[in-house]
Amino acid sequence: MIKLFLWVGRAAGLVGVTLVVLAVLARMIGQWHVGSMSVGTVLQGGVAAMVLAALAYTAALAERPGN
Repeated sequence: MIKLFLWVGRAAGLVGVTLVVLAVLARMIGQWHVGSMSVGTVLQGGVAAMVLAALAYTAALAERPGN
């Protein structure tokens, strides 16, 4: 279960950082939309993914034996 939490955390963190960078870059070049979604929505999705990553890592730490 610990390995699952770690991999979920890594994947969600990577997706989250990618979405945030995409939103920031799009906004810096003056775009209000990425595809059919607004830049704010993409940014919020990235932040939500990074929150999921942090929670998964916290769960992995809590599941470690010897705590």
